[in-house]
Amino acid sequence: MQSNGIEYFIQNIPKAELHIHIEGSLEPELLFKIAKRNNIPLKYSSISALQKAYNFHNLQSFLDIYYEGTNVLIEENDFYDMTWAYIEKLKEQNVIHAEIFFDPQTHTSRNVPFEKVIKGITRALKDGKEKYRISTNLIMCFLRHLSAKSAMKTLEQAIAYKNMIIGIGLDSSEVGNPPSKFTEVFKKADSHGFLTVAHAGEEGPPDYIWEALEKLKVSRIDHGIRCLEDKLLVKELVKKQIPLTICPLSNVKLAVFKKLEDHNLKELLDSGLMVTVNSDDPAYFGGYVGENLQAVQKALNLSKENIYTLVKNSFNASFLDKSKKIKLIEKLDRFTEVNLST
Repeated sequence: MQSNGIEYFIQNIPKAELHIHIEGSLEPELLFKIAKRNNIPLKYSSISALQKAYNFHNLQSFLDIYYEGTNVLIEENDFYDMTWAYIEKLKEQNVIHAEIFFDPQTHTSRNVPFEKVIKGITRALKDGKEKYRISTNLIMCFLRHLSAKSAMKTLEQAIAYKNMIIGIGLDSSEVGNPPSKFTEVFKKADSHGFLTVAHAGEEGPPDYIWEALEKLKVSRIDHGIRCLEDKLLVKELVKKQIPLTICPLSNVKLAVFKKLEDHNLKELLDSGLMVTVNSDDPAYFGGYVGENLQAVQKALNLSKENIYTLVKNSFNASFLDKSKKIKLIEKLDRFTEVNLST
C-alpha cells in the first residue's frame, strides 16, 4: 500500500523540470515520421533497430546517435511537432513549469535557419500555455565542442529573439572543453540580459563547476554530481544555494554510475545542496521527469518528504519571477498537505 501511495504521490504532485534538451525528447516514432516526411534516409531500418542502438558507454557514444537523430529536423513544423510531443508529456505527468534547452548550432550547421528552429519551438510552447496552462522558459545552449567564435556568432543571432529566450547554457562534450573557453561569450550574453547556466561536473572534474561559477557567473549548474569530490565547493554551493539539475536515469545510461542504487543524489540532498530531478534527454535515456522521480525513489528509498523537497527545489531554482514561484509552491503545498500522510 505504501508503494502504491508514493507512486500516486509522484505521479500527481505538481512538478517543474529545469534540465531537458528538446532535441533529446524526439521519440523514435516521431523521428521516423519526420524523416519520412522530409525524405531523409536513416541509418536504422526500424524503430526497434534504432532503440537497440541506445546502448551507450559514455557521453560521446550518446551524442553520436543524438546528432544523427537531429538531422531529420528541417522545417519549422518539425520543431513544432517535436516540442508539442514534449508538451503533451508534461501534461500527462503533471509538470506545470518547464525550462527547456535547445541547440541552434546543431541545426544552423546544417543550413537550417535559426528563425525556423526558434519559431517552431516557441509556437508549440505558446500553444501549451494556452491549452494546458503550462508555463515555460527557453534556454539556448552552445555546443562546447565547437569554437567560442561559433558560440559568439550564435549569440549574435539570438539577440534579435531576446523576448523568446530567457537564458543561455553550455552543453555537449564536456571533457576537454572547460567552461572558461566561453568566458567572453557569457560576458556578452550577460550584458544583453540573458540569464546563464552551464553543464559542469557530469564527466568533467569539480574544477569545471568552479569555472562555471567564477568565469561564467552562472546561477545554476546542470548536473554537478562530481561536486562531492571537493568539500570547499560543496560548502560554496550550499552557502549560495546554487541549484544542481540532476538527471538520474541519464547518469546511469551514460555510465556515470553503474546502477541507480549507486547514485549520490541522496547524499547531495542530505548535504544541504539545492538538488532537483530532471530527465535530460528522455527519448534516449528511458524516461521523463516522472519516471526519473519514480526510479530514484525506488532505488534510494526516498520518502514523500524527500520528493516534496526535490520538487519544491525545482520551483525555487526556476527562472520564474518571485510571485509566480509563490503561486506554484502554494499549489504544491496544497497537494502535499492532502497527500503526505496517505
